[in-house]
Parts: sequence; structure tokens; C-alpha cells
Amino acid sequence: MKDKKVKQDLENEEQVQEAPEVVEEAQPEVVESPEQAKITELTNDLQRTRADFENYRRQTEVQREQYGEVIKQSTIAKVLPLLDDIDRAIKAQPEVMGPLAKNFEKTLKSLSLEKIEPAAGEEFNPDLHNAVMVEGDGDEETIAEVLQPGYYYEGHIVRTAMVKVAKN
Repeated sequence: MKDKKVKQDLENEEQVQEAPEVVEEAQPEVVESPEQAKITELTNDLQRTRADFENYRRQTEVQREQYGEVIKQSTIAKVLPLLDDIDRAIKAQPEVMGPLAKNFEKTLKSLSLEKIEPAAGEEFNPDLHNAVMVEGDGDEETIAEVLQPGYYYEGHIVRTAMVKVAKN
């Protein structure tokens, strides 16, 4: 029995000794020349520089688009008082300004501008309406009168509608 155990121990030692040799043979040493190391370093630098430039280009493109949107909304906000004046003129002289009213509505739609003009009796929504006057003491808030229309531009609120609210 002792012989069998000694024999097994010797076999195990041989297997353990052989295993490191196999590992060493699987990973041959790679020695780079100084020129090859420099080429690898420069290639990596070039790839990083290209990636940085692509990121910079994408970022400036996004910023340019955002800046364009800010300019559009700013311009529209400055034109809104003029639109209000045109709207009041149309309401004051509907028989004379009738053709202008149709053209005015077409122009607003072509500019992606939509009016926020709630009807009297509609429920008050603070996201769409700016209450400047409140009448009554009830719990239910409804719109009594529209003092100035609001506007959407491309689905975003540029200005909320100025309203008078009645509490019932």
C-alpha cells in the first residue's frame, strides 16, 4: 500500500511540474523593438485624437442646433405683441379685416404657431393659463374671460394665455 501511495504522489508531482511548463509554452514572450513601440504609441495617440475630434464635432453640432432653437423662440416671443395687435385689429373691424384674418391664420400655421385661446367656462389649467384676476369664492376654477391669447411654437408653450378666473 505504501508503494501505491508513493507512486501516486510521484505522479501528482510530475503533473504539477508539467503544468507550469505548458503555461509557459502557451505564452511566448513578445519583445517589441523601440521603433515598433513608438509606432504603437503614435497609433494610439492618433486614434484618441480622432475620437476627441469626432466628439467635439458632434457636440458643436448639437450646440448649434440648440442655439438655433433658442433664437427662433426668442424671435417669436418678440413678435407676439405685434400678433396681438393684429388680432385686436381683426376683432375690432371684422368686416374690413376678414381677408386678413384668413391670411393671418395661414401664416401662423406655416410658422408652426398655434394659439392658446380657451373658451369661457373651460377649466383653468395653470400650465396653459396665467390668471391675472379672480372672482368668486368657490372651489371650482373656470375661465371667465380671455384677456390675451397664449401661443405654442412647435408644441412648446411660448406664452401662456392671460385669463380672468371665476371660482364657483
